[in-house]
Amino acid sequence: MSERHLLVVDDDDRIRDLLKEYLARAGFRVTGAPDAAGARRMLNVLDFDLMILDVMMPGEDGLSLTRALRAEGGAKAQTPILMLTARGLAEDRIEGLTSGVDDYLPKPFDPQELLLRIEAILRRTGGRRARVAERLSLGRCAFDMSRGELFCDEAPVRLTEAETNLLRRLAQTPHAAVDRLELAQGAGPIPEVADGAGRAVDIHVTRLRRKIEADPKNPRYLQTVRGIGYMLAPDET
Repeated sequence: MSERHLLVVDDDDRIRDLLKEYLARAGFRVTGAPDAAGARRMLNVLDFDLMILDVMMPGEDGLSLTRALRAEGGAKAQTPILMLTARGLAEDRIEGLTSGVDDYLPKPFDPQELLLRIEAILRRTGGRRARVAERLSLGRCAFDMSRGELFCDEAPVRLTEAETNLLRRLAQTPHAAVDRLELAQGAGPIPEVADGAGRAVDIHVTRLRRKIEADPKNPRYLQTVRGIGYMLAPDET
């Protein structure tokens, strides 16, 4: 469960922060957005296993966003949605379900029930992301996740411990941006690159690009996601 990524969309800062804190303690990776526009921005750059969406928000409401996402097709349209709302009448639930949501939970709700409903949806849908391959193809290079080894043109490439841990963290969620602050603060498996300003992360990324990329100044595989952090984009296999 630790790598499953949830998007919480609610214009109430207090509720959004409480949900993020509770779900993070339950073992999820959680990103928040205050409205539909913010949710769209996140969906454009990150992959999510499930979205928790409020109905009544300023601007585009949750039902309209759900219908629009389902109509767009592609990967985003397949993201499971759990709707949270103060509108708990039967006709409101029917409208939510017919708009394309996977489940509907009225406010106020019990946090344990929310967690159980999330788990039930993920069991039904299998989550959106497939299992990460043990060996990722990066053009002429390949990274072995389990062994933490990089090969380019079939020859081993020396990595520092910090570079190995940084690459391994990015490889855990391919094609999904990893927050720069998470990397900079040394969260999880990469304490070696911790520093307040994040300068060490940038240095390690630059060095990795020199080893992986054909053109380090125009990276294909180790990409910068503006306003968020970095993303590893291996070849599709």
